[in-house]
Amino acid sequence: MNRNSRRVSDTSGASTELGYIFTFLLGVLLLSVFSIWTWDIETATRERWNEEAVEMNLDDLAAAIERADEASRLGDIEYVECVWWRATEADENLFSIELTNNALILIDEGGSLDTEVFISGTGSGNHTGSIDLSGAQMIWVIHTNGTTSIDINRPQ
Repeated sequence: MNRNSRRVSDTSGASTELGYIFTFLLGVLLLSVFSIWTWDIETATRERWNEEAVEMNLDDLAAAIERADEASRLGDIEYVECVWWRATEADENLFSIELTNNALILIDEGGSLDTEVFISGTGSGNHTGSIDLSGAQMIWVIHTNGTTSIDINRPQ
């Protein structure tokens, strides 16, 4: 060892390393906030899409019921119409639909998609029916013997 060498205390390297560490931690923080923000946007979009799909499905079904009511006012007539159910990301095994004289009611046992669509009820008969949507791709609107009903099975 050289006797004339002196130990020099240089802290510029340490401050550079600390700068790298803080920059890295800031990047991790910003990426975490960004990923949470994008996840919230994706979740809100999916929920809105589900609500809109369910609303369009119920509107289509209510329109078919209104057409069956219109046909019922023509006299003793039988009317059958098939309505396709659009797929949603919600668990449709927990969906049930009930038809009353004035409304079409969707009951979502596992979520917040419960909704109700009012119908005019101007047909010459009553409305009745309750179905579970588990695996259903189409819903039949049937008017026969003075009653308008809904079913997932094709009428014979």
